[in-house]
Amino acid sequence: MSGPTPGPDGRLRCPWALSAPDYVSYHDDEWGRPVADDNAMFERLTLEGFQSGLSWLVILRKRPAFRTAFDGFRIERVAAFTDRDVERLLGDAGIVRNRAKIEATIANARAAADLEGGLCAYVSSFAAAEPLPAPQTTADVRATSPESVAMSKDLKRHGFRFVGPTTAYALMQATGLVDDHLADCWVRGGRGG
Repeated sequence: MSGPTPGPDGRLRCPWALSAPDYVSYHDDEWGRPVADDNAMFERLTLEGFQSGLSWLVILRKRPAFRTAFDGFRIERVAAFTDRDVERLLGDAGIVRNRAKIEATIANARAAADLEGGLCAYVSSFAAAEPLPAPQTTADVRATSPESVAMSKDLKRHGFRFVGPTTAYALMQATGLVDDHLADCWVRGGRGG
């Protein structure tokens, strides 16, 4: 259990943000910020799925290669991927070469393309009616929520894969549907929280 920690610039941050230099800009500029584009939401969903069982740092460092490999995460293009693309991706050392996750990404693109209203609107529909109090320490940050359990179940009903409740909750955190920056984290305060 730990609270906000001062970074090299003296600002208090969520402690995970200081565990590796790559995390600081992700924490400060992206994590917990709203996403308003379906392709950007698809990227977040895909990367959260690939992270399952791995360190987020591995995924973050491979992100540029993922963007290239998955054609900028453009839903319509990934939905059109074929078995040849799966084999190409399995040979790409720049990404995580996991057949089940690669095939899930293609299936998820097809499912996202079929969502009425788009992926952002769909994911946003699972936001809690009322925000929870700001977590004081990392022990206060949940791994799932009733909303993420409901989202996971519904995503699976729509044909999505690698979208368990923990992955759904991580997506909600990453895209600002849940604000899990600690109470005294400068990012939370910097957004008027």
